[in-house]
Amino acid sequence: MTEVVAASTRGVAGVGLTALLVAAARAIETTRPDALARDEYAACFIRAVPACADWPLSLAEVPDGDADPLWGHLGRFFGLRTRVFDDFLLRAAGAGSRQVVLLGAGLDTRAHRLPWPDGCTVFEVDQPEVLAFKQSVLDCLVGVDGVIGLDGKPRAERVVVESDLRDDWTAKLIAAGFDPALPTAWLAEGLIPYLSPAAELDLVSVIHAHSGPGSVLAYEIKQGVDPARQRDFAVYAAARERLGIDLLALFSDEQRPDSAAALAGWGWSTSVGTPFDFTRRHGRGPRPTHNDAPAANRWIFAALGPGAVSGSA
Repeated sequence: MTEVVAASTRGVAGVGLTALLVAAARAIETTRPDALARDEYAACFIRAVPACADWPLSLAEVPDGDADPLWGHLGRFFGLRTRVFDDFLLRAAGAGSRQVVLLGAGLDTRAHRLPWPDGCTVFEVDQPEVLAFKQSVLDCLVGVDGVIGLDGKPRAERVVVESDLRDDWTAKLIAAGFDPALPTAWLAEGLIPYLSPAAELDLVSVIHAHSGPGSVLAYEIKQGVDPARQRDFAVYAAARERLGIDLLALFSDEQRPDSAAALAGWGWSTSVGTPFDFTRRHGRGPRPTHNDAPAANRWIFAALGPGAVSGSA
């Protein structure tokens, strides 16, 4: 796997450490005997970045296991989030949606690792630097004989759309072959907590305007983030001290809008769940702790048209 380790690091600065943090968490989750989600590609991205050389890539490399607030507790949260949104997208595809749009796709490899029905197209929208780094690593997997046996080939048609979501990304999406008249499965997995309240409402409005009947949407928000009170929460302190990532500084602390209500006003049916709702459903996953950062997270599921919507079958 030396080819992967030596992959070009062009664009790593654009990826940001947060995308790499999630990739490392997915790699660790993949090694668990009770893994909620498996992403065999995730470790390859970490190995391609020398600055992440000392990051754990398996549960065995996390000394305190689930008791570790960063790689244990937060890592398991990212594993659960991956599973919940994987299931959501596959149900949408199974119900007939053949367009999937990943907004702020980051280092996710859903186009490669999920069992998509024939005819699915996965559009990945993100900044050019992010997508270039991802592609450089995937390219190095082609023809590589390794223990993970990956070939870098997607299992659906994968279309990358290089755009900052603050720009006119929909024009580029349509130019890439997206049809706004068709039902679409939209996902904004870890994106919205970094947006301002106005940008959150603008994003869901744009999604609505480009969604055909039968479209579905899943996204994550954070409620009640108070940097002054939460700065010493174990997860945030560990990310600062070990990785140099001040997660709280990245989140908007303004009063969040009720974007689910906005969607309902436009004809979408919606449901909201907490991570711990899904821990109970799956019988495994992160469990609440004292001063728990993931307790502020909410996962919103919406469908344009009649019928109940949730993150679980």
